[in-house]
Amino acid sequence: MADFPVFLVEDDAAVRKGCEQALSIADIPVRGFADGESMLAALASASPALVVSDVRLPGRDGLTLLRELRQHDRELPVLLITGHGDVGMAVEAMREGAHDFIEKPFPSERLVAAVRSALEKRALLQENRQLKERLGHGVSQIIGQSPAMQHIRRLVATLAPTGVDILINGETGCGKEVVARAIHEASGRRGPFVAINCGALPETVFESELFGHEAGAFTGAGKRRIGRIEHANGGTLFLDEIESMPLNLQVKLLRVLQERSVERLGSNTAIPVDCRLVAASKADLKAASDAGQFRADLYYRLNVVSLDLPPLRQRRDDIPLLMANFLQEAANRYQRPLAAWTPADLARWAAHDWPGNVRELKNVADRWALGLPDALRAVAAPEAASQSLAEQVDAAEKRAIESALHSCAGNVAQTAELLQTPKKTLYDKLTRHGIVAEQFRH
Repeated sequence: MADFPVFLVEDDAAVRKGCEQALSIADIPVRGFADGESMLAALASASPALVVSDVRLPGRDGLTLLRELRQHDRELPVLLITGHGDVGMAVEAMREGAHDFIEKPFPSERLVAAVRSALEKRALLQENRQLKERLGHGVSQIIGQSPAMQHIRRLVATLAPTGVDILINGETGCGKEVVARAIHEASGRRGPFVAINCGALPETVFESELFGHEAGAFTGAGKRRIGRIEHANGGTLFLDEIESMPLNLQVKLLRVLQERSVERLGSNTAIPVDCRLVAASKADLKAASDAGQFRADLYYRLNVVSLDLPPLRQRRDDIPLLMANFLQEAANRYQRPLAAWTPADLARWAAHDWPGNVRELKNVADRWALGLPDALRAVAAPEAASQSLAEQVDAAEKRAIESALHSCAGNVAQTAELLQTPKKTLYDKLTRHGIVAEQFRH
């Protein structure tokens, strides 16, 4: 909030002073102006949350001032003060977007109540905008226009603000941590994102890493250590490859999830923790629990909400978008020109089976950005087995253009830039493939 959240425009000095005093007594900072011109000039260096203005002013009247303020910031609330006979003008102003109006004479309590109401509305609008920005930022990390990835983005946008624990299922390299980070970014939680790969931690240090320990808790514990769960307080704890967690520690994790508190090794004190758990597994946890390899009670505790990420071979239409994004990142990282590709390259990538999923694609993009061969062996895609090479290249080119149009919301100029092709050439290809750019505008 600015130093003076309320700008007051009133040409009558006595009325202006009385309003300023009433608002100041209510702990609402206010800055007064004798005319609209001086108030508009002050907007260059300050951003009020509310403007209170008399309707009848020298120079610009209140209605003209309202229209100019609406052009400056359509969400800025404007509260009008009317005299006897100005009510008709005030009603017109309400149609123009004024927040409210007060008719003179008015008690100071009426002014304070109206100002508080307008400030609360402004704060709510700003909070909603910030939430949308956080949601957008988080969801934008999930790249892909295939139906499966659109569904994942919708689920993330819906579930992220709720705080519910989430289980992400998917093969190695399909982007489980990317989705977990997107959930954290879109959640609005202010704490850190703390990631643990359960399959990479030796069992001897697992418990200390997760729960922490007090000094002297075991041989070599020279000082207190805060565990990852406690460190994630206020944020998100991401447990990757949770199927690798030792069974004896699964019991302790289950207790943490139920009690929302953690005890460090060597301590009997329960420390409250407010962290959201996102777990990821490349194995079928239900089958593992049935086989006694994973605790059934922990599985059912984690499986309240689950997201199933498809492997890259099941969303080949996302390959052009993913490759374009990874090549841009690689060009920035290695400080090299953006690498280009041909339709034949794209056809080869689309035909590859991608056993390493998106992670393998990213590695290929890194090699390509450095001018190295992609080291992929061309494998005909099953659906293209009966097509000639030219037909496969055409189909891959069409998919690439459509994916890029999705990404650029149907903007042909931006699509041409993304695909690194002249705009005239792209228009020719749109005509040849029968693609209508307007259908991709959203």
